[in-house]
Amino acid sequence: MKRDLISFALWTREELFRVFDLAKRVKGNPANAHLPLAGKTAALIFERESLRTRVSFEVGIVQLGGHPIVLQHETIGMATRESVHDIAQVLSQYNDLIIARTTRHQTCVQLAESATVPVINAMTDLLHPCQILADALTLQELGKLSETSKIVFLGEGNNIVNSWLEFARKIPLKLVISCPPGYEPHPQILEEAESAKVSAIVIDPDPKDAVKDADVVYTDVWPPARETAGEALRMTTFKPYQINKALLKLAHNDCVVMHRLPANRGEEITNDVIDGRQSVVLHQANNRLHVQKAAMSFLIGEK
Repeated sequence: MKRDLISFALWTREELFRVFDLAKRVKGNPANAHLPLAGKTAALIFERESLRTRVSFEVGIVQLGGHPIVLQHETIGMATRESVHDIAQVLSQYNDLIIARTTRHQTCVQLAESATVPVINAMTDLLHPCQILADALTLQELGKLSETSKIVFLGEGNNIVNSWLEFARKIPLKLVISCPPGYEPHPQILEEAESAKVSAIVIDPDPKDAVKDADVVYTDVWPPARETAGEALRMTTFKPYQINKALLKLAHNDCVVMHRLPANRGEEITNDVIDGRQSVVLHQANNRLHVQKAAMSFLIGEK
C-alpha cells in the first residue's frame, strides 16, 4: 500500500525517527551513492512561488538518481483546465512520486486520494510538514529536541504552527505558542494535540512571558492586512511579537532563533538577530535537502 506525506497524522514516532536517521546518514556521507530514484521520475506541482522548496526537492531528486519534472499551475490549470482527480491519475502513469505545493490544503489531499504513487505535501495553507521535519532535525542535531527544551513560536498561528502541533502529537515537546488574539492556530489541530497528552502545549498571548527561559524562539512572516486600510493596525497588532535583541534577553543565553524563510526583515525579525550568532535559519534551510531526500527514500520503499 502506498504511503503519502500530507500530514503527520498517519505517521508513527518510530517512522519519523527513521526519516531523521536516514537524513543524518545521507547528510554525513554525501559521497556514498544512495540512488533509490534511479530510473524514476518525480512530478513537482507548484501553485505558489518557491525558492527553498523547489530547489531542495529538485536537487534532492537528482542526487537520489531521479529526474524532476516541474509543473507550474499556469501550465496545467489544476482544478480549472483539468480536475485534480484526473491530473493525479495521469501523473501517476508517468511518475513514481508527486510533490505538490498547493494554495488550498484540500487540493493536496485530493491529489493523494486520487494518485496511485506517493504524494508529498510541499506546503499548503494549513500545513508544512517538510519544513517541520527539517526544523526538528536541526534541533535534534543541536541537542534541543526534547520534552525539556522550551520551543516558543511568536506570531500568527499558521501552517508552521499547525504542523508543529501535529508533530507534538507524536514526539514529546515543550511547545509554547504566542499569538495575538484572533490569530491562534487551527482549533481542531490544537485540540487534537492537547488531547493526545504527548507534549506540554501552552498558549500564551504575552510574548515576553512566553519567551522567558526559552531554548528555541521561532517566528514566521506576519499575515497581510485583513483590510485595505488595515496596515497600521497589522503593525500595531504584531509589533510586540517581533524577535529582537531586547526580547531575546528574556530567553536562555544559548537560545537559538529559527525562521523558515523568506523573512520580512525589520518586521517579524530584526537584521541583527536573523544574521546574528543565535540564528540557525541557514541550518534549517540546509536540512530541507537532507530530510526531504530521506522522506522520498522512505516513501519509495528504500530500506
